[in-house]
Order: sequence, then structure tokens, then C-alpha cells
Amino acid sequence: MTLTDGLLVIDGEPRVVLCASLFYFRIPRSQWRERLEQVRTSGYTAVDVYLPWNFHEITPGVWDFTGERDVAAFLDLAAEVGLLVVARPGPYICSEWDGGALPAWLTLDPDLRVRQHEPRFLEQVARWFDQVVPILAVRQLGDPLGTQTTGTGAGGTVVLVQAENELDFFDCHDRTGYVGALRDLLVGHGISVPVVACSGQGDLHGATGDAQGVAPACNFYPDDTSPAVESEVLRYTAELAARGLPLLVTETNRLHTTLRRLLVSGARLLAPYLQASGYNFGATPSVGNWGDPGSFMAHDYDFAGYVTPEGTERHGFLEAQLLARVVATLGPRLAASTPATGAATEVEHVGFPTSDHLAALDLAGDGRLVGLPNLSTESGTAVLRAADGPVDVEVAGMQCALVLVDLPLAGWGRPETLALASADLVGVREGVTGLQVELVSDSATTVVLSGCGDDATVDGGPAGDVVRLTLDATRPSALVTTAAGRIVVSLSTVADATRHTAPVDARRSRHEAAEPSAAEPGETGGTALGLVPLPAARTTPAHLYDDVAPSTHGDRAPTLESLGVYRGRGRYRTTIDASAAEAVLLVGASDIVDLRLSGAALGTTDEVLPSVARFGAAHLVDLGHRHGEVDLTADVEIWGHANFDDHRLPALRLGSLRGVGEAYAVESVIDVTAGWEVATADAEGLSGDLAGDVSAPSAPSWPGRGPRPLRTLGGWSSTRLGAPLAYARSVVVPHGTRAALRLHGQTRPVHVAVDGQPPVLVHPVDPWLVLPDAPAANGSGAQHHLAITWPHDPSQPGMRAEILALRPLTTWEVAPLTEHSLDEQAAARRSGTVVDLPVELAAGDDLWLDLDVPASPTGLRLQPAGHQVRVTAWLGGRSLGRVWLGDQARPVVSGGDPESLWTPDVPTGSVLTLLVHGTAGDLPPRLDSVALSAP
Repeated sequence: MTLTDGLLVIDGEPRVVLCASLFYFRIPRSQWRERLEQVRTSGYTAVDVYLPWNFHEITPGVWDFTGERDVAAFLDLAAEVGLLVVARPGPYICSEWDGGALPAWLTLDPDLRVRQHEPRFLEQVARWFDQVVPILAVRQLGDPLGTQTTGTGAGGTVVLVQAENELDFFDCHDRTGYVGALRDLLVGHGISVPVVACSGQGDLHGATGDAQGVAPACNFYPDDTSPAVESEVLRYTAELAARGLPLLVTETNRLHTTLRRLLVSGARLLAPYLQASGYNFGATPSVGNWGDPGSFMAHDYDFAGYVTPEGTERHGFLEAQLLARVVATLGPRLAASTPATGAATEVEHVGFPTSDHLAALDLAGDGRLVGLPNLSTESGTAVLRAADGPVDVEVAGMQCALVLVDLPLAGWGRPETLALASADLVGVREGVTGLQVELVSDSATTVVLSGCGDDATVDGGPAGDVVRLTLDATRPSALVTTAAGRIVVSLSTVADATRHTAPVDARRSRHEAAEPSAAEPGETGGTALGLVPLPAARTTPAHLYDDVAPSTHGDRAPTLESLGVYRGRGRYRTTIDASAAEAVLLVGASDIVDLRLSGAALGTTDEVLPSVARFGAAHLVDLGHRHGEVDLTADVEIWGHANFDDHRLPALRLGSLRGVGEAYAVESVIDVTAGWEVATADAEGLSGDLAGDVSAPSAPSWPGRGPRPLRTLGGWSSTRLGAPLAYARSVVVPHGTRAALRLHGQTRPVHVAVDGQPPVLVHPVDPWLVLPDAPAANGSGAQHHLAITWPHDPSQPGMRAEILALRPLTTWEVAPLTEHSLDEQAAARRSGTVVDLPVELAAGDDLWLDLDVPASPTGLRLQPAGHQVRVTAWLGGRSLGRVWLGDQARPVVSGGDPESLWTPDVPTGSVLTLLVHGTAGDLPPRLDSVALSAP
């Protein structure tokens, strides 16, 4: 495998490679071969495979490459099936996976900086690469050890290894050093195939650091209806060609209309992300920024790829076969083609919304492939110029026709030229009746052959040197006889030319709006099994922490990760004097925090509060109705760690940890909306972007000379729109307390400088800032100087500001509960009480629910229904995941179906175990039903 002269060359031949994501860690091992064979049957010739670090290093220093984690076996199966492999070992993978695959314990080291050219992090990466890269090295294409090591006789098929992932999204301080260090680790373990690094937003240097020996690749995620796709992609094709490299698209959308547009724009590797869907078992989904701004990733990892998580197929599977046959038919002619200079001049008129630049490829050995995308939902007609006059080409809505122009048939031993073909050319071969030219389209198709000779005939009738054929359902083929022999031109429909290899999916993915109908005419999807029989439900109260010994902490609440909980949950307890505190402030609490207040000694009842899932944003717990000692219990559950680095909320930061966060008793609240001095940003000692140019030449300084005016926060008026303006004042808090600034009505990010220190950005989604300890004090307390700066905009409302006096809550009891411990509890035998569904429970309570389920060799889709409940499911010792139903406190859940779970291979006698947690809200918690369906 080489990348040279703008070509992707495998075994000495230029290739265009169609590649589908297929993630072994999201598919049960029992279905690995089946899914790999599906990809191969789709016509794709490669799979890209992430290798998640934290899937294999279970706890620090404990590695597992067996069973469901046996990636070597997966790679060997790929080789047996005949698929090439693009291996992506990270160390960071994103992939909406817990922490982007970075182990949660890494950032317990305060000096370790993830994804940086930094020795502590690179030392940890080296440990991971020591384990995983040798597995890849002996499975490289052409590796002499491959056949012996794999034991399959197939040899290895790893053709590319990707270092890192979309580094251009991340603030890496030394990109060249970091990517170069990863390259050295890979090469040091014997990687000899090309090493690539992909850009996520088009910054090739940002992705690679231009490290020597690392080829840039591109991830494109355009709007499928954008007219600018070709223009953008062609720019990268040209840039990479100038470096002697092909355009490798390591991720993109799944719609084959878009893939065709990328193909005619010069892509040599086309790897639509998640073309084969998967499922996040256990507690492996991430927390990400696909919400408002935060989101939980669903366990259902389905972005409308051509294979569903269960293994059923969508219409895209058929479109894949068509595109693959076009690629295979044109072979090296396509793989060694070059983008045409300028727009496709063969196109005279386009009668539908299309690209702003119609891309075409000049094929090796002559001929051209023109892309005609119809970006509307209705069929339309384009007019192309052919040897014997104009040709109408019908293009269905949201399809991209690949029109061949002036393709010599010399490569198949014939002197004629395929002057134009308006349908997909899926085969050219010599048959017993002559040269077979096979086309596929559901529309009427025009074919023009030139160089046929004056005596040429069509179906026995005279035709001449240039032959024009119109093929459709009434005339699907024609026999052209020339001096050189016979040519049979045939047209097939998509249905006749393609085939499904598995049941067709009847469910519509939430991402499928741009796809054709998921179910084909006359075909059905899953067979509903109905509701679980009510007598099969057995309930047992769940006391999750009864056997967990808590530890006491006297300085602050520890993170769950510091207690060895990398996935799981924990119970935090502390006591507050409600007589001296009016509220509790939680800062950084994440992911799901269930709060309970109790004070039975004073005759008050326990109060279960609505769940908090705000990604670490500051949260106030009101104590105004309480008096005396109050016990605060916070049950904290990890949904996942951030897979992306987003600084708008604490828990969205890559490497952020989980727990109750920082907790403070709020002893007083002071309104500080008024009394702010107005000054320019530079007058407040700010510089650079915050200061800006706020004074006109030869004009007085702004906002004026002399004493600074006093205004309410945001109350200054001026014509200088967009100029940075600072509001400054001092605040005093009681001795022995901390302080927090709270901004009400904040609509824009602002910079807050405290006591002359560098400014901190405060975002409207979390309009709080806990201030550091005050550097000075007077008789009335400790003093802080604040300066808040933002671009002046009189159309925006002002803000109300408060200072809260805080006293840290430092004494905690914490009971950690790891994912493994919870799995053990779920597997325990329970007799239970037989009940009918629906099942009601009190807010804050947990209930085990065991249900007998029917056998299903193809697995079951589970659809719990209810309100104010969170449900965690297990079957056959496998943790299936969690759903959160009917609760306004639930954040956005992105990805696939947020309220269904899936289990593979359900044997006879299986028991589905549910852990149902009741949450506080408008309705009493209730699980109504659990519906099952099988593909």
C-alpha cells in the first residue's frame, strides 16, 4: 500500500476504496463475521476500525484482549472475508465513546495534559501502543509475518493506520511534536503502511502538524443538499495533489448521493462514517455537545447507515452495491483519473437545483465521468451534449447521476467509444453473444456509441457510425452489430441489479430524513412480539449501597474516578446547618445527580428533589424552608465522559471528572447590579483582543475623561458598537467565606477579571464564577475587584448581578459503586413478588424488575414506556444500557433511538433484569410496559 503521485496504490494498482465503519466493540462477537460479510456483499472493500484504549485497559494496568475484546480475531475475520482495514488506534478516537477512549483515570494526575506533546501523557500512550500496535503490525498487508501470526492463512489486510483523530478541533500546543511522537511509536512497533491523520474541520496542519511521514486525510460532513460540496472538496484534492498525495476521505456522510459527489471531486478513499451501525453496551456512551449545548449519547448508535445495529438493512445497502459496481467496472481508469479543469462543459442545461460547480473526472486512458447531483426531492432533467446532438438525462430527486462521456472501449478489446451513457455503468464483459455493456437505472436511459462504422445495425436495422439507443422498461436491451463484432447494451432496474442479504429495516432512524423509504415495496421489517406478559414481572426492592462501605473525606468531596469508579455511580452524604445557610451551591456536579434532603430530627420529612443533569453547570439547592441540621444525599451516576473538548460547561471538557463537584453553603446573597464604573477594556489593564481600538483619532478617550461614570451593569450607551467595554467595581464578602458571582439575564459570553488576574470567560449557559480567596481584607470583610468586559451592544439588555457568600462543605461520606459491582447485583438471584405492569414506585426509590422474555436468535429490541423513571437493563450477564423516560430533567439524548435498548442472541429461558429508579417530577414515577420486537 502506497500513497504516491496523487494515487492510492495497492499491490501495484491504483484503487478507489469504499470503506465502511465497523466497530467490533459495538457489535457482539457472535455477529462479527455476519456484519463483515454484509459489508463485503455491499460492494465495499474495506472497513475502518477504531480501537478504544479504555475498552481494553479496564482499570490501570489491567488489559483485556479476549472474548468480545479480541480485536486480533476481528481483524483476522476481516482478512478472511476479504476486506481491507483502516486501523484507528487513537489514542483519542472521539466516536461518541466514553471519554473518546481516553481512560478516565488519566487526568487524576494534575500534571498530565491529554493530547499534548507532554511526557506524562505520552508515557501513558506508549503503554497503550505497546499493547495494541503489535497486533496491527503483524496484520499489515504484505507483512511476511502476517500469514503465520494470524493462523488463518489469509494474511493481514491492514492498509492504513491513523494516528489521533481530528486534532484540528483541539488546542494542541505542539502539533508537530505530538503527532511526530505518535508516528515514532507506531513505526517503532513495525508499522510500515502509510500513517495518516484526519482533519475534522479542514485544517490539515492542525490535524498533522505537518509531521514528516504522516499523510493528511479529510473528514467532510457537509449538508447533503449543499451546492458547495464539490467546490470545497476540489480545493483539498488540489492541495493534496500538489503534495503528491491522494484525497483520503476518512469520514463523511452516509448518503450515496453525497459519496458520488465526493468521488467525482477526486476522492480515492471514501469512508462514510458508521455505514454499518452499532450499539453502545453497558456504560460506554459519552457525554457530548450535540444538545443545548450538552447531550447524552444514546446506547443506540445509529446514524441511518445502510446496516442497522440489529443487522437489518436499509435502502442505502442497494445504493452501495451500485456505486461499488461502477467503481469496479471503471477500475484503474477511475482510480488514476484527475479532476477536470473547470466545470463540466458537456452539460448544456440543468433543470433542477444542483451544485455550484459540476465536477468531472478525466479518466486515465481518455473519457470523462460527470457528476449530476439533483439536490431537490423531485425528479428533473439535464441536457448534455453528445456526438449526435443533445441528450436529456433524467435524474431522480436527491440522486447523483454518474454520466460517462467518450469512454473508449479499447480497454475491453473493442474500437468503439461509449460516447455517452446516462445510467450507471456497472459491467463491461465479453459474453457468448458479444461485448456485454450493463447499465442500471430506474429512469429511461440514453446510450450513444460512436466509431461503430457506417454499416452498423441495431437489432438488425441500419444505424450508422453513431448509434443512439433509448432504453427503458419496454425496451431494456439492444443488440448493436459493428464491423468489430456485437455489443449487447442492457438496462436493469435498481431492484433487479441489487439484492438485500438480510431483512429490511422497518423502523425509521431519526437521522433518515434524506434517505429513501427504509422499507422496500412488498417487504416487511421487524415482527412485533407485543408486550411482555404481565405475570412474568417479579419485583424486589433494590438497596444498592447496603453492602458498600463508605469512606470519610474531610477536605472536599472526591471525584468518583479517584475512588476507582471509572464507570458507575456513588452516594455522597454531608450535613448542612440550614439555620446559617439559605441554599447549597453545587459547581461541577455531573453527570446525573439525584438529591435528597432529610432532617427527621426536626420533624421534617425527606424531600427528593428533581434530578440534576446540567453537565456541571452551577446549581442551587434551596434550603429556605429548612431549619437546623439537614442531611444532604447526592446519588451521582456517570453517564459517560466527554468525547469532545467544549469549554462551555465543565463536564463537556475532555478529561473532566465526575462526582458531586464543589459544594458550598450559601450564607448570604448581595445584589451588586448597580455601582459599576464604566471604562475601556485597556483602562482596566486588559489587552489584546479584549482591549481593541475603542478611540477615534484625535478624539477624547472613551467613555470620557475624569472620574469614571457609574452605571448599572450593561447600562452604558454609546454609538461605538462592538467596542470592548469594561464594567468594574469592588465587592466585599464576610471574613472566612468564599464568594461567587452570579449573572442574571446574560445573553452573551463575557470576560471576568478578578483582582487583576487574567480574565475568565463566563458563558450564558453557566453564568456563574466562584471567586478565588480574596487577597485583601478590611474591617468589614474580604474584598475583590471585578472587571466584566464584553463588546458594546445597546440592543442587548443589561444584566443583574449578585455576590453569594459561600462556605465550603468539606466533610463527606462517599460510597462508591463501580459498574462491575452493579452488574454483580443485577446477576444475583431474586425470588421477588409477582406483579402486573404498570409498576409504580416512590421518587428516589430503586426497584429490581425481572421479566421472562421469549427466545430470539436474532436478538430483541426493548422499548420501555413510562414516566419519571430511569431504567437500566441486563440480559444474560450483559449490561444493555439505560433509558430515561418522561422526565423534564433529562437532557438531550443524541445519536440513535434514545428510549430503546437492544440485546443480541436471546436463548430460551432468558430473564431480562431491569433496575428502575423513580425520579421526582410532576407525575408519580411509573413503568408502564416493556415492548419487544425482533428483526
